[in-house]
Amino acid sequence: MTNTYDTIVIGAGAMGSATCYQLARRGQRVLGLEQFDIPHSRGSSHGYTRIIRMAYFEHPSYVPLLRRAYELWADLETEAGEQLFHKTGGLDIGPPGSHVVEGSLRSCQEHDLPHVVLNGAEVNARYPAYNLPADYRAIYQPNAGFLLPERSIVAFVNGAFRFGGEVHAREAVLGWEPVGDGVRVTTDRAVYEAGNLVITAGAWSSRALPWLDGLAVPERQVLAWLQPSAPDLFAPARFPVFILDQGDEYFYGFPVFEVPGFKFGWYHHRRETGEPEALIDQTPDRVDEDALRAFAARFFPQGNGPTMSLRTCMFTNSPDEHFIIGLHPELPQVSLAAGFSGHGFKFASVVGEIMADLATERTTRHDIDQFRVDRFENKQHDE
Repeated sequence: MTNTYDTIVIGAGAMGSATCYQLARRGQRVLGLEQFDIPHSRGSSHGYTRIIRMAYFEHPSYVPLLRRAYELWADLETEAGEQLFHKTGGLDIGPPGSHVVEGSLRSCQEHDLPHVVLNGAEVNARYPAYNLPADYRAIYQPNAGFLLPERSIVAFVNGAFRFGGEVHAREAVLGWEPVGDGVRVTTDRAVYEAGNLVITAGAWSSRALPWLDGLAVPERQVLAWLQPSAPDLFAPARFPVFILDQGDEYFYGFPVFEVPGFKFGWYHHRRETGEPEALIDQTPDRVDEDALRAFAARFFPQGNGPTMSLRTCMFTNSPDEHFIIGLHPELPQVSLAAGFSGHGFKFASVVGEIMADLATERTTRHDIDQFRVDRFENKQHDE
């Protein structure tokens, strides 16, 4: 078997597996390299469920990408013969004037998205698991829900296989270098060459591209699953996914699904950053649990029962918490996608399409200007 490919993809988590799938569909001889298992629980793409939502409080410019992402998720479901998206509706919640509420409403208005504006009392009446202050506001978006991250990665990888692609698990990349107009990649098993290289290495991005140090920063995140006292109130049919803005901290959560417990997390948790191996190996402790329970006790008292599970994952944050996607500034045969800052998984389907475009055409029809790689030039990395 030859060790020469059209494109090599480093990292086969959500973004990398989607890229392999899209490249293989285009007839590319593609190789995906993953240092862990496929799927695995040592990065950002595990934990049974991930929110997908169209009304995007982060910025309305994400909405066109989300429209395409929804289309591509539906295509993947059809091809895989498996349901990957579960529609529950979604709530973006906060005090009057909060960033999450106002940003979500702006996206709805600018892109004519279906939505309903509710106050806290109305939310509580509709969805009795919620216990919001009466004066809180919420934007209800009917098309939100959750994706299944592990099953989605499996579907992307199996799809890549069907179109002739290769994906290798438990093969760590030791380094890469440009060779003429292409690249050479050395792993702990072999040496490969290709015309193009795509780097989708998640929390390990700065290992593959050292100049991303300070621009793609790994952060420890902890999720809790607590058994509700009234489980029927937390079932997918009665419990929309949510993002809740308390004015200074954001939380997010899901209905009970697949495993026992109401799942939720706290954006940026304890703000612990560092080397990815150390962060993911730091076992959740009582401090993590108590911080999460305080939130559940206030807003979801019927979901604050016995602990079923605590699990660690990672964010990889950019300085402005927007994505970093584009061509390498000096090597056009190399492209990268990093810094998804805890809100990237829902975009994996369309990011795969974008990265396949960049690898094969050096451009994309999608508007990714706000994600350009050079936007942090002349900025301090710690701002």
